[in-house]
Amino acid sequence: MIGRAYRGVLHAGAVVAALLLGALALLVTGDVVARNLGLGTLPWIIEVSEYSLPLATFLVAPWLLSRSEHVRLDTLIRALPPATGRALERFADGVGLLICAVFVVYGAKAIASSAQQGSMVIKAIVFPEWWLYAPVPVCFALLAIEFVRRMLGRGPLAGAGPHA
Repeated sequence: MIGRAYRGVLHAGAVVAALLLGALALLVTGDVVARNLGLGTLPWIIEVSEYSLPLATFLVAPWLLSRSEHVRLDTLIRALPPATGRALERFADGVGLLICAVFVVYGAKAIASSAQQGSMVIKAIVFPEWWLYAPVPVCFALLAIEFVRRMLGRGPLAGAGPHA
């Protein structure tokens, strides 16, 4: 039950990321067409694109890692004996886990600090600054879970590298 719900959360993140990117493509295209037709521009579109691109990246990253479809350089791992390659992959997963833990902690601190100070983003769109930071600890926590799963060899596609 937990596994199914967890996979649903990862899939939802990927779907939202895809929808964000699709909407962004339509908005930017519409803005360019409107500008070229002399109809003016919508100033908030650039701002929305600035916030949407990193958000989409954060949302899709755990799903990609769970499917072993993330960007990876495995030239060295492929050149090593299988047991050594597996050990190196597990070590890299451990480093990834530690990095994610740091981002979870500092992301949560950034949210708390921004919310406590009542900081606002004041541009074409006005909103609380902590909204920008909110995806960081959540998505890095999901990435941390995936790194643990990979280290333990769990999940249907965990450890799907060349030495799995």
